[in-house]
Amino acid sequence: MILTGVGVGAGAGALMVEDRRSSGMYIDDEGIELKTSRRIGERLGDRVHVNVTSFNRNVLLTGEAPDEFTKKEIEKLAMSIENVQNISNEITIAPKSSLSSRSNDALITSKVKARFINNKVFQMNHIKVVTENGVVYLLGLVTRKEGDTATRIASTTESVLKVVKVFEYLD
Repeated sequence: MILTGVGVGAGAGALMVEDRRSSGMYIDDEGIELKTSRRIGERLGDRVHVNVTSFNRNVLLTGEAPDEFTKKEIEKLAMSIENVQNISNEITIAPKSSLSSRSNDALITSKVKARFINNKVFQMNHIKVVTENGVVYLLGLVTRKEGDTATRIASTTESVLKVVKVFEYLD
């Protein structure tokens, strides 16, 4: 067990070293995701399907909610978390997605990441990829060239319906 913990910790440390965010920001983002997800689960339970992604204290909310009131409630919950600076609320008003839809989204995310790695234009951990219902969301601290390249690669990936950029630009 100790070796597994060391391996995981070492892996996370290696990712932080190559990340453009400071180690404190990286840890803040992890905490924001966990706290927000927990708060949504406690308040709304299985009435919603929500994914919380934080990058540089900017939070992306994706998934499904039954109505506009619930969607806004989720946004308020996320905004109440310490260190959150901005919310991009991309939750759709719809029934919760199926397991097959979520599996397809995971496959699309894998394809986009594989294409990023194959193109060798930027460090893989400079951009976070989230897919919901065939829509790919790209988050990260990037140059405009990196952002444009990532968008082009993602938009030309099989099964991607649309790409939404949630970037912070360095230039």
